[in-house]
Amino acid sequence: MRKRVRVIGVGPGDPDQVTVEAVAALRSVAFFVVSDKSGRGGMPDPLVEARGRLLERHLDAVPTVVRIEDPSRERRPERTGTQDEYAAVVEDWHEARAAAYEEALLAHEGDAGFLVWGDPAFYDSTIRVLERVARRGRLELDVDVVPGISSLQLLAARHRIVLHEVGEPLHVTTRRRLREAIDGGQRNVVVMLNSAIELDGLEEWQIWWGGNLGTTSERLVSGRVGDVLPAVEEARDRCRADAGWVMDIFLLRGPEHSPR
Repeated sequence: MRKRVRVIGVGPGDPDQVTVEAVAALRSVAFFVVSDKSGRGGMPDPLVEARGRLLERHLDAVPTVVRIEDPSRERRPERTGTQDEYAAVVEDWHEARAAAYEEALLAHEGDAGFLVWGDPAFYDSTIRVLERVARRGRLELDVDVVPGISSLQLLAARHRIVLHEVGEPLHVTTRRRLREAIDGGQRNVVVMLNSAIELDGLEEWQIWWGGNLGTTSERLVSGRVGDVLPAVEEARDRCRADAGWVMDIFLLRGPEHSPR
């Protein structure tokens, strides 16, 4: 069975930041496949609801949304402490997602759309999971990707900064690997996928932080880490209280760089 799938970047959260190309893609598909995490805590998944509001804004007709229960994922530190353990956990999670996506695609006619926060190229598993679906052999997929505004871009715009100094590199990583980056000499680092903010020993660094960018619960903090870290923690708590979730990103710049 052959199926066309569109992976659509829809920006960090503001419906106004969905590109014209992405809107056309949204209107071209027959149904949307959405991972739903409601089952984990018994509460509605706020990100599913946010996707629904985005579709309502840009579509003229009520869309067909196929919700799949997002497979559970091992998160206990004792099971994910090393990079190899973490990679194994993600491998299992992606395989379970591939099986769920496959069933949803087989059960519905027409082209399918997957909505990706920000841009599908940055720390998102959708493309990789769809590659797994194709390897399972029951579906032949034609996948095309529509880029979106990323949280990296919006962070820079909100703080009115350039993410790197003149002629200097920019390193993008996750909270899990921040210390590795710093120990390796990186001094201009964007950090994503934060379950917590752990910046011990970096008090003299500069930080530009943003939480729930592009949404009504957006918060911004910037300054010397030693001065503003409590404000960052408070802002994260307020994002979670207002929206039911928090997705944040920040730029760290070492003290040898003068902030502009």
